[in-house]
Amino acid sequence: MIMRFVVVTGMSGGGKSTALKMLEDAGYYCVDNLPVSLVEKFVELVSVPGSEVGKVALGLDVRTDQSFQDVTRVLEKLREAGYQFEILFMDAEENVLIKRYKETRRIHPLAQHERVEEGVRKERKILEDIRRSADYVIDTSNVLTRELKEELDRIFVENQEYNSLMVTVMSFGFKHGIPVDADLVLDVRFLPNPFYIDELKHKTGNDKEVQDYVMSFGEAGQFMEKLTDMLQFLIPNYVKEGKYRLVVAIGCTGGKHRSVTLANELYRRMKDKGKYGLKLYHRDVVFQSAIDTGAANS
Repeated sequence: MIMRFVVVTGMSGGGKSTALKMLEDAGYYCVDNLPVSLVEKFVELVSVPGSEVGKVALGLDVRTDQSFQDVTRVLEKLREAGYQFEILFMDAEENVLIKRYKETRRIHPLAQHERVEEGVRKERKILEDIRRSADYVIDTSNVLTRELKEELDRIFVENQEYNSLMVTVMSFGFKHGIPVDADLVLDVRFLPNPFYIDELKHKTGNDKEVQDYVMSFGEAGQFMEKLTDMLQFLIPNYVKEGKYRLVVAIGCTGGKHRSVTLANELYRRMKDKGKYGLKLYHRDVVFQSAIDTGAANS
């Protein structure tokens, strides 16, 4: 039996423990927080001929009582000895990690009596080499638990090809603010606004009537052609440079009609067209629904 061995590491608060639990549910034999001095012996034991253990996930992270250089040294020694393993690095943006620590009131392992921010920055510096050499990097900043499970199943259960870049196509309304995590911001307020048409005012770009109206203008089609062409150029170059997350934010005034229509159209054009993951998110359709519900109940 050929063993699949996955080393799960990453930023504290990035989702390592959650990933290990999901891999355990998927049939992996999981061990977390194993002392570095025991890693070699553990790998030897689970790799002996006739072992019934076919899938192993080992959690390794920064601890105050050990140097992470010891971890990388052990992994290098295992690879030199002929052991094959994959490295999964769980990550998240700095502000997200800080927020998670403050919400749980946990102490960052490298912060101790310092601010959480200092601990996060120290840890990122320590882990930069192993992150660079990781086979898979998953950013959980804007990932739902369900989406994380789907991604882990796709890679470690279904053995599908790993998409190193996750592209999120997002619609939004400028009056609610530009998304803070946007990499590319496109303004589609140059198109006629369906809000001023009575029969379309209370619908959204998820409704066919609004879609037909917005896309009836030649400028909408031209915009989509140029945007799609630009992204087809950018995405392979982002992947080559190691970028793992791209948020394309399309905005109109309220985020309900034009931006939603064009985000839907861009998603349709990009889906299954390249080696990248793709998500669609309508930020202010949800936001507006919450406001409408509150007003109705007030």
